[in-house]
Amino acid sequence: MRLTTCGLLALLLAAPALPAQTAPAAAASAPAAAGTAAGKPDRVDLDDIRNFSRVYEVIRQAYVEPVDNKTLMNAAISGMLSGLDPHSEYLDKEGLAQLDEDTTGQYSGLGIEVLQVDGSLRVVAPIDDTPASRAGIKPGDTIVKIDGKAVDADNADDMFKRLRGEPGSKITLTVVHENGDKPVDYHLVREKISLTSVKIRPLEPGYAYIRISQFQEDTADDLEKKFADYAKKNGAPRGAVLDLRSNPGGLLTAAVAVSDDFLDGGTIVTTRGRLQDANMQFSAHPGDLLKGAPIVLLADNGTASAAEIVAGALKDNHRALIMGRRTFGKGVVQTVLPLDADHAVKLTTARYYTPSGTSIQAEGIKPDIALADLAVNKAESPATLITSEADLKNHLANEDGSAKDIDNDGSAENARLATEDYALSQALNVLKGLALGRGAPSPAR
Repeated sequence: MRLTTCGLLALLLAAPALPAQTAPAAAASAPAAAGTAAGKPDRVDLDDIRNFSRVYEVIRQAYVEPVDNKTLMNAAISGMLSGLDPHSEYLDKEGLAQLDEDTTGQYSGLGIEVLQVDGSLRVVAPIDDTPASRAGIKPGDTIVKIDGKAVDADNADDMFKRLRGEPGSKITLTVVHENGDKPVDYHLVREKISLTSVKIRPLEPGYAYIRISQFQEDTADDLEKKFADYAKKNGAPRGAVLDLRSNPGGLLTAAVAVSDDFLDGGTIVTTRGRLQDANMQFSAHPGDLLKGAPIVLLADNGTASAAEIVAGALKDNHRALIMGRRTFGKGVVQTVLPLDADHAVKLTTARYYTPSGTSIQAEGIKPDIALADLAVNKAESPATLITSEADLKNHLANEDGSAKDIDNDGSAENARLATEDYALSQALNVLKGLALGRGAPSPAR
């Protein structure tokens, strides 16, 4: 069981999206001295300062429309950070408020995580039971227009902000699907979104389904409470499917705590960076919620960031079998460094490594069992009059004399699940095999 993690908020793992899945934190100590890779001082060239000043003045004097100094300076700072990587950014008062909303899971918008890529807005993952997910927007989709206005490199930040708004307000997204070439319009209505990041339900007797949609401040506590309620009502499960598909990530501390909930020991994750505070190792403590029962973890290319920490920890500790598709591949950590009460820098300060010492940056986690992104339909077949010995005329009855429903072999329920969610049905089949191999008795039906 995990220990308290209140003291770990200085380093936070952001989802790979413009709305950072982090919370403000105390400033980390600065490096003793900036330098080049060779250790020599890397001083700012005076010519570079002069060029910056000249460009600044040229824009002030010659740009087609007047630009005030504050706008220019903010743009310069934002550009300096965005040029580093897709996840570092400058946060003003509005950005900090948005950060807090995302971390607590309450805001007004569409419930969609996006990343700016080549002047467009790429969908990392829609969040469960939100306008975006209900409309059918998928990971990998690209938003090319918002309310008829094209998204480009110059307006991507402003266009992103338009995804949020007052509850009940309408918005139209023009989206190109990942493997499509024709834009599709989605007419959506913004909602007040209070995200519940954990859902648990029985898949069938003896097997639990645990869905974690993102990693918020309360995710681990919510998991523990809901699992206790599930076990009280249904008994301890023989195994569980942990669904992290389309999970964009969130807080590093939440990912560590959730991993700890499924482990009895071992390393969870290691972070390494230039700051002393960025070098940390997190380990699990005794107290596996499932008491060793097998886990099949479902992942796809929307499984990102903090979700990949959980996948990596359970995979490398041989605690879960990973099924699905290769994960997103965000293996870096952001620290929120306050500048003053209303401004902060969210800066990439560390890489993280799975327990085996592997960096998943830009590579992701390869599943143990790969599954294509498929949908299946039940095969049409003519009715068969004779399907067993019991259908034959004058057949001998079973000697124990008890009547049994021999037609209820579970295949109908399996077909229903497969047509609703092919990957989940395959995960359940594998989970049953793992549970049988563990030698536990079959649950009564």
